[in-house]
Amino acid sequence: MLTIFAAKRIITMDPSLPTATHIAVKDGKVLGVGPLEELKDLGEATVDTRFANQYIYPGFVEGHSHALEGAMWKYLYLGYFPRHDPEGKRWPGCQSLTQIQQTLAEYAKQLPAGEPLVAWGFDPVYFEGDRLDRQVIDAVISDRPVVIMHANLHLMTVNSAMLGQTTLEQNTTIEGVMLDKEGKPNGELREMAAMFAVFEALGSSLFSEVDSPQTLERYARAAQRTGITTITDLYNPLSDAGVQVLRDASAQADYAVRLVPAMAALEWENQEGIARVQACQRDNNDKLHFGLVKIMTDGSIQGFSARMLWPGYHNGHENGIWNAPPESLKQMVLDYHQSGLQLHIHTNGDEAVELILDAIEEAQTLWYRADHRHTLQHCQFISQAQMRRAAKLGVCLNMFVNHIYYWGDVHRSKTLGYSRSRRMQPLRSALELGIPVAMHSDAPVTPLGPLFSMWCAIRRHTASGHKLGAHEGLTMEQALYAATLGAAYTLRMDDKVGSLEVGKYADMVVLDHDLFDSDADALPDMQVRATVVGGRVHENITA
Repeated sequence: MLTIFAAKRIITMDPSLPTATHIAVKDGKVLGVGPLEELKDLGEATVDTRFANQYIYPGFVEGHSHALEGAMWKYLYLGYFPRHDPEGKRWPGCQSLTQIQQTLAEYAKQLPAGEPLVAWGFDPVYFEGDRLDRQVIDAVISDRPVVIMHANLHLMTVNSAMLGQTTLEQNTTIEGVMLDKEGKPNGELREMAAMFAVFEALGSSLFSEVDSPQTLERYARAAQRTGITTITDLYNPLSDAGVQVLRDASAQADYAVRLVPAMAALEWENQEGIARVQACQRDNNDKLHFGLVKIMTDGSIQGFSARMLWPGYHNGHENGIWNAPPESLKQMVLDYHQSGLQLHIHTNGDEAVELILDAIEEAQTLWYRADHRHTLQHCQFISQAQMRRAAKLGVCLNMFVNHIYYWGDVHRSKTLGYSRSRRMQPLRSALELGIPVAMHSDAPVTPLGPLFSMWCAIRRHTASGHKLGAHEGLTMEQALYAATLGAAYTLRMDDKVGSLEVGKYADMVVLDHDLFDSDADALPDMQVRATVVGGRVHENITA
């Protein structure tokens, strides 16, 4: 059946036909774009006018987020900023350690005796003075294990009851186990090796929550509310149960997004991981696209676990942590590159960027691939020289632009200082060098919201209102490109999504505003009217 959607204006992101008033959809794909009279020769059609007074854009593509966004809300939120859950409910933030203690104590009363309390979203950089440690938690909860995941998902803080269920107090030499003045674990654990001991004691990892149908359903709901029609899960273990859940969700006709999972490479031996992804690719369908591999190199800059080149951290903090030995990371790049798979590589600090550029250059020298599209993820701190190398090597950059708002002030004062903080997330420089770019939220680290990310990329304002690196700001058109076709390119899906062209999936987002006739400062508060995925309308009742 042929349906023609009418709109006040349609922005296509197709240079040959950038705007239109109508779009024809058949069998879930775009059949034609243009004025209504020019589409009549496509055949008998139903004209859908429900969006006649709204504006249609290509559906947003989220190139770096995690299905954990759909799982974390079953636990206690302890973030600093207010936030909305997938159903649209607003959760207040906690602005002091005292408030965190009170929130923990109240929440614990709702749980059965002895049941572990898991919370998430905490970020120590917003709290001056005493740091959250086991003693702070023990002061209000000592009769049950408590696990508090930090916002960046690279650190956690636990209480004494939780530590007592692990072997960490006897194995203090594990990298990432932070110690107090007496040489005992203080409850803070950094990166995967240290956190694994807690997951092992609990009998499950938070990262395995992606194996739940409810998680994927809430994930799709959160995406749809913000206009996203294609979304990644950029650290999926690809367990048997997890793969089946992905198959089942994507097989539902009314599932509101297309899923692009990336296998967590650190959880597999290289050759086994290659075979796993290749086997999963046989299950690809219109709403499920396997083929990506995620490598985790370092940690986060604001968590002081990212790897930094000279002069290191602005406040003199010791260097960060590798999630695997550098030579092992380079071998991963070579093996997966030779297999023909596409790599998405977590690189926050410039030392991590340097290592991976070296690895890709070596891989290309040994096994040249003309269009590999390996993508550096986050790129919070990358130099101009490194970007020139990236351009030469055909590397894409997906930048964590929300970082400017949430942690820009911290980077200015603590981690990077004035000069270096100005070149965080250098989107404009990357574009001028001809590098394919995208931008992302890294949800649940920050909330899903392409319109907010676009505002961050254009204005580059921190939470305190300072402008950080004005020369790296984008135009509205550039920001929209990075949130649609640019992101699709980094996923090797630009032939399927990212623009409204004949033959592509009919994936759209409907807004009440013309972005090109709006002030950028209005972007964060704009509401999504609906999304359309393969021609199927998903109206946003909370808009």
